[in-house]
Amino acid sequence: MAQKMLKISYNLLIISIIILTSTPKSQAIFARTTTKAQQQPQNLTHIQFYFHDYVSGPNPTAIRIAQAKSTDQSSSSFGALVMIDDPLTEGPGNDSKIIGYAQGMYAFADQQQFALMMTMNLVFIEGDYNGSSLSVMGRNPVMESVREFGVIGGSGVFRFASGYAQAKTITMMDPNGATIVEYNVYVSH
Repeated sequence: MAQKMLKISYNLLIISIIILTSTPKSQAIFARTTTKAQQQPQNLTHIQFYFHDYVSGPNPTAIRIAQAKSTDQSSSSFGALVMIDDPLTEGPGNDSKIIGYAQGMYAFADQQQFALMMTMNLVFIEGDYNGSSLSVMGRNPVMESVREFGVIGGSGVFRFASGYAQAKTITMMDPNGATIVEYNVYVSH
């Protein structure tokens, strides 16, 4: 009896395998593999601009939105989270032409030194890059002379972007309440 049941189970297993392997698999409707219709040469673009982070004054562009209970006792402001909508300008002056905005946030993420975890979109509103953006993310040890972050994506002209951004502080807390940082961004797109 046990042998007969084993033979029936074996036959059912074989029939199930045949049915499953012979049934055509349906294609997923929501996704498909594509190829580029035209192979376009990849551009390497260098963009230089100035980032103005106003933490005080009549119109701050960087606002602390959260902090840990221990942030005010921390020598590095560890645990503070700041939301930004900082102007990007052609030159370092506060009256220089605005070419875009850095929109995102930075967090004080190091317990020993002033080092930020930055995640932001560089949104351009002028020239050839008007309406395009770059997504930048990385560690920013603000007291170092030059810092580097990764460009992890983009939109518009910068679709499929990758590269890096270098930041160099020009002025920390000028009379208008701004820290001004020179950015040099190198991006493949």
